[in-house]
Amino acid sequence: MNQLNTTGIILSRTDFGEADRILTLLTPDHGKLRLVAKGVRRVKSKLAGGIELFSVSDVTFIRGRGELGTLISTRLLKYYDTIVKDIQRTMLGYDLIKMLNKATEDEPEEEYFRLLQQAFEALDDADIAADIIRLWFPMQLLRIAGHMPNLQTDTTGKKLDVDTGYDFSFDDMTFAASSHGRLGANEIKFLRLGFSGNIPKILHQVQKSAELAKVCQPLVSTMYDTYVRT
Repeated sequence: MNQLNTTGIILSRTDFGEADRILTLLTPDHGKLRLVAKGVRRVKSKLAGGIELFSVSDVTFIRGRGELGTLISTRLLKYYDTIVKDIQRTMLGYDLIKMLNKATEDEPEEEYFRLLQQAFEALDDADIAADIIRLWFPMQLLRIAGHMPNLQTDTTGKKLDVDTGYDFSFDDMTFAASSHGRLGANEIKFLRLGFSGNIPKILHQVQKSAELAKVCQPLVSTMYDTYVRT
């Protein structure tokens, strides 16, 4: 039997039998793996320390004949322990893991692994507001999936103007000039920064970032629900 080694992040854990667990891991080079961790729920299990949520681990496994392989060994590389010290950040972390798991197929690109790792790093930084991370994450899922909004021109093809108010057309994924539009230059700049692939800390450093995030969140959530959520 050929043993394979990779780096993994736990997406889900399900108790199985008397002492086993079935794990779904996200990896940079093998996509999603479904592995059985035998005896992991026993007190002296050597596997337990490397399959914590909100962590990155080195894992060795054997592929099964079907979709379920076997976990052989684990070694914890990084545990983001600050996340679990705050209930709000813990619950947001669970939500982000579920979002990514639902938005990806069995063979997601390596970029999804890097995205979840960046999300853990941001959640582990207590200085970064949770609302910024909550906005940033679906922006990245949209970007990676190829559903970037047009943040340069309006529905008529004109360059976006700093003195004009806009609404957003979800059919066209671009802005439409409106006399009552509540989206202006500051919101557009904030969206451009978020969709450019920057880490959450960059958004956090923008002046009045909390206010801008509050305005942009419904817009990004609707984009995500329309184009990514399955």
